[in-house]
Amino acid sequence: MATYDPFRDLDRLAMGLFDTRRGPRRMPMDLYRDGDHYVLTADLPGIDPGSVDIDVDGQLLTIRAERTLAAGDGVKWITREREAASFLRQLNLGQGIDTDNIAATYSNGVLSVTIPVSEKAKPRKVEVKTDADTPILTAHENRGETAQADAPHSVEQ
Repeated sequence: MATYDPFRDLDRLAMGLFDTRRGPRRMPMDLYRDGDHYVLTADLPGIDPGSVDIDVDGQLLTIRAERTLAAGDGVKWITREREAASFLRQLNLGQGIDTDNIAATYSNGVLSVTIPVSEKAKPRKVEVKTDADTPILTAHENRGETAQADAPHSVEQ
């Protein structure tokens, strides 16, 4: 048996009157690095996957989504707490991201965006050379020998 709670309705009315958010809302998200890529997951329950729009402009990643609700013509609403809304999130990717290979999936109300690290930005080892690793070249003059002998060459020590 459902009970009527007038305070809940007053709270909802006050939130509707004093809520100054009229533009796109932010979607809750997580971002972590897993090896050679980043993974962004965002909660977007009730979103039509066709309304999700992901753009990359330079180093700016923009995610937009819309939640629309059926009008419910001819029905008498008992309560209606879900709202139609638009969602927006923008991230500065910074340098070292392979923007050409960003991929996204949407499953069970969760958007997952895979953001790969570019090859140039991946950690790598740098070989350190010492003086012993490089050959020593010495120039000297051989007088009286043929022109072939005058070509530069290494000297055995």
